[in-house]
Amino acid sequence: MGSPVRVLAEATPATRDRYVDLLRVASLAAVVLGHWLMAAVTPDGVGNLLAVVPALQPLTWLLQVMPVFFFVGGFAHALSYRSLLRKRPEGSTDSVYAAFLRARLQRLLRPTMVFVLVWGAAALLIQLLGGGGGLTGVTLRLVTQPLWFIGIYLAMVAFTPPLLRLHERYGWGAFAGLAGAAAAVDVLRFAAGVPYVEFLNFAFVWLAVHQLGFLRADGRLGVGPALPALRRPALLAGGGLVGAVALVAFGPYPLSMVGMPGEKVSNMAPPTLALLCHGLWLVGAVELLRAPAARLLARPRAWRTVVAANGVAMTAFLWHLTAMLGVYGAMLALDVPLPEPATAAWWAQTPLRLAFAAALTAVLVAAFRTFERPAAPATPPATATATGTGSAPLAALGATLCLLGVLGLSMVGFAGLLEGRTALLIAIPVTAPAAVATTLCGWLLVERAGRARGAR
Repeated sequence: MGSPVRVLAEATPATRDRYVDLLRVASLAAVVLGHWLMAAVTPDGVGNLLAVVPALQPLTWLLQVMPVFFFVGGFAHALSYRSLLRKRPEGSTDSVYAAFLRARLQRLLRPTMVFVLVWGAAALLIQLLGGGGGLTGVTLRLVTQPLWFIGIYLAMVAFTPPLLRLHERYGWGAFAGLAGAAAAVDVLRFAAGVPYVEFLNFAFVWLAVHQLGFLRADGRLGVGPALPALRRPALLAGGGLVGAVALVAFGPYPLSMVGMPGEKVSNMAPPTLALLCHGLWLVGAVELLRAPAARLLARPRAWRTVVAANGVAMTAFLWHLTAMLGVYGAMLALDVPLPEPATAAWWAQTPLRLAFAAALTAVLVAAFRTFERPAAPATPPATATATGTGSAPLAALGATLCLLGVLGLSMVGFAGLLEGRTALLIAIPVTAPAAVATTLCGWLLVERAGRARGAR
């Protein structure tokens, strides 16, 4: 009997799009590597290498690959929701939505809540013992920052059913509508100076990229072995790249596609039209690479590697900053010299730091990977009726609470727990305990809605 990974890899249906699984793993790996490389840690604190060496900022046009992950999410969500619709009892769309949310949120929130609760308990203990200064305090603020990605992804899951219906009716028009709304927001923001309007682009920009995943699920991105089939990805990549370059060169947009400390305008927070164009060129580029990647993934060893990585990808993403900061903390504790960032000595030390960070991440993955294992497959309640059970509104409320809680925690962090430290989520002050409680309550609501049974 083979290993679980080998068994799972060998059981892969011939119809499965293996390239999508590779893109999911590769995009998260690129984000992890980018975070490790950009961290400029000194005994005085944590800085950003891109701020120290601005000439490196063009690298973000390769390393900022979150659009690819959200694009892959759109593809997977379309297939998953349609599968549940096909299995539903006639007329029970209400229960399908709840089952869909429960299945998707479990895979995200089980490892996320373990991460949050472990770090919350550690932060409380550290601060009760009088710690929390220096690199420890910085770590307590930073480790939750990547959770913004979880929050945005939760919103994509929640909006999948209505946006999928729009896609099925309008196709490329639905994407164009979201992209046009993102452009309008930037006009109102930069030309008219309308306050707070920029936050709408957290929805419009990322949901537009997500919509491209729907188009791919229907084969409407023009992927295929024939030359004519490559025209649309090439146009997408070329048009997106030209658009991004033009907006950065002639518009109010910064060069970096990730947030920079102290900058007045960020392409990331909130997202801008320039970031949407960046996403378009990335999506087009990865689609152009589909054929050679498919040939590679036909090899058993390559596919087993992707299957194994997919099983721990979210856990590795959640804990990678913990590992990186742990390596730096150990170096400081052992009085290992930390060269000035971007110096020759710093670059010479980089491979060793990355190797230790990867090893510590592997240890953390081994400790927490069990929480990433998917639960039993979700199916719509067999007893649901055409009138529904009211589970969809309950699930939607739960997803909203999860979204707000996770985004709030990504902003406030775990520093200053005993002092009641707050951060502003748009215009709402939020504390870490409130954010955790909100997320847990939302998850419980989604679980209840997904398990609900309708009356005959």
